Amino acid sequence: MNPKVIPVPFSDALDRYVHRIGHFMAWSYVLLVLVIILQVVLRKGFASGLIALEEIQWHLYAIGVMFGLASVQASDGHVRVDLFYMRFSQRKKRWVEVLGILVLLLPFLIIVFLNSLDFVWESWRMDERSSATAGLPFRWLIKAVIPTAFGLMIIAAISRLYREIYLLLKEGE
Repeated sequence: MNPKVIPVPFSDALDRYVHRIGHFMAWSYVLLVLVIILQVVLRKGFASGLIALEEIQWHLYAIGVMFGLASVQASDGHVRVDLFYMRFSQRKKRWVEVLGILVLLLPFLIIVFLNSLDFVWESWRMDERSSATAGLPFRWLIKAVIPTAFGLMIIAAISRLYREIYLLLKEGE
């Protein structure tokens, strides 16, 4: 199913916004590869790796994955494992999408988003840092990726929901 064949201006604008951020954040993978190479050279070539570089690797990977999820949601690129969906009519598929977004996806995204705000706030309040002596400070900064990325996923889900409802109504005419 490719609902983007029919333009839906509001949804298209939201999707472009999410994709723009997702594509920008995808550069974290380039940085990740460079940091890994540097860490390998330091460790294997000079027998001294840096804990901070290890932590930066985890952070960059987390950034890529979290923002990548939002981008995948906006492009409807997620994996569907189903036995019946592919046999449904277009209208029935749209209803499944609407109900899935309203009953499963949005509640989950909102719960994670709201709970992650306290998680980030507490980390910032405590000035949380790595437990390793040579680790990174500002742990709240990487934790802030969670509500930011989930906020983007909520935008992508709303865009998807709007698109499906719009197309349902349009087909009903």
